[in-house]
Amino acid sequence: MDDDVLTTLKLLIIGESGVGKSSLLLRFTEDTFDPEQTATIGVDFKVKTLAIDGNKAKLAIWDTAGQERFRTLTPSYYRGAQGVILVYDVTKRDTFMKLENWLNELETYTTRNDIVKMLVGNKIDKDDHEVNRNEGLKFARKHSMLFIEASAKTKDGVQCAFEELVEKILQTPGLWESENQGQRFQLGSQEQTREMLDRHVLFDWLATEDLT
Repeated sequence: MDDDVLTTLKLLIIGESGVGKSSLLLRFTEDTFDPEQTATIGVDFKVKTLAIDGNKAKLAIWDTAGQERFRTLTPSYYRGAQGVILVYDVTKRDTFMKLENWLNELETYTTRNDIVKMLVGNKIDKDDHEVNRNEGLKFARKHSMLFIEASAKTKDGVQCAFEELVEKILQTPGLWESENQGQRFQLGSQEQTREMLDRHVLFDWLATEDLT
């Protein structure tokens, strides 16, 4: 691990297909937005170093497909994560109503009881809202989650969502200090990490799924 990096964190982005998970990730890591963004196939990830109050953390941010056909990837995806961003589309109430299902899945597969959760209501740049801010805030408080509304298109709230999540994790030493002793979760280059991801996660899935 880099000498000036305090720790390496594994973050997840989950939620229904089409809520803008990949767009949020691209806006945060590369400051880009693609209105024609295609659906994620299986699992993707980005690596980014973030400084919080003078402390640097290297983030490995995992983005997954929301479709049911990719659910066999779930156990490997959740393992060892310290933080999760749960996303819904403020213009589609059904994506909000299914948040309970995603939380149940998180509780089933996560290996940490104190994982930090951030709820993000995405696409606030659009006019036809079906979920208001108070509903999102109430749901977040009920489930002990951080909360923010955001727009990957306009940048609103995106940086803040990741910064607040990482800040909360760093304020919970039990989530990451033990990782530094043996550094069980290390990141080399993004290419090396992608090779690991392909070998240990995607190949396992492809061996069990019929893609036709």
